[in-house]
Amino acid sequence: MTRLALCALTLLAACALPPPDPERVAQDCEARARAAQGPTGNVSVGINSDSGAFTTAEIGLSSDFLMGRDPVEVYEACVYQRTGQLPTRPPRLN
Repeated sequence: MTRLALCALTLLAACALPPPDPERVAQDCEARARAAQGPTGNVSVGINSDSGAFTTAEIGLSSDFLMGRDPVEVYEACVYQRTGQLPTRPPRLN
């Protein structure tokens, strides 16, 4: 049994996921931090030949915004959660 367990652990170690790309993590976490800054939205107005005039509206509210969390803290917690390390640069929120 010990030999089988050792083989299984070796196989699991070989299948480990590669570390996440730090720049990609920073971009994803910046998007989350921007959502924590306030509501987001989109409004579309148009006319087409089939149905005439139309309008659409979307409003987004993140749970971080609703809880009043600081966007910088959201960014730092997100990076730490995904990489296990503190961010190496401040967020670009604008």
